[in-house]
Amino acid sequence: MALPQVCVTYLLRESSRGTQVLLGRKKYGLGEGKLVGLGGKLHPGEHPRYAAIREIEEESSVFVDPKALQHTGLLTYIFPTKPSWSQESWVYLCRDWIGHPIETEELVPEWHPLDDAPLARMWSDAQYWLPRALQGNFIRASYIFGHDLDTAVASDDPSTGLPSVPPQGTLG
Repeated sequence: MALPQVCVTYLLRESSRGTQVLLGRKKYGLGEGKLVGLGGKLHPGEHPRYAAIREIEEESSVFVDPKALQHTGLLTYIFPTKPSWSQESWVYLCRDWIGHPIETEELVPEWHPLDDAPLARMWSDAQYWLPRALQGNFIRASYIFGHDLDTAVASDDPSTGLPSVPPQGTLG
């Protein structure tokens, strides 16, 4: 069975303090309170690139040309203790858009230094792949989350240092 498809985009800008990445504090729903990229679920039949454009506009009131998106990852998230949360995520970077990100019903936008992204305030898997993706490296990896529904406990990406299968007791 195919997993639900989602997309996430990280807007990057140059400032007097160097390159910054836009993250949004999630106001409700899956990941409430965490910092996340702009994104969400694909509509049936919708291409991930166009879903990313739609989600960026909905969550920040910023407009992006589809050609401005750099596909930088395809991630699989498995939640064995809550299978409805499992999903496949298309990851994009974007350096060119129209408008200024504003707070919306879903997110409070915050700019952070690219080299010091607040990974501890994000989903735990971000520490393993996001810094590489923000540098433009393509990431293809899977993450399995433990019974707390918050901690990545296994991955098929050997650079994470995580085991390839969940350790005994991490799934409940």
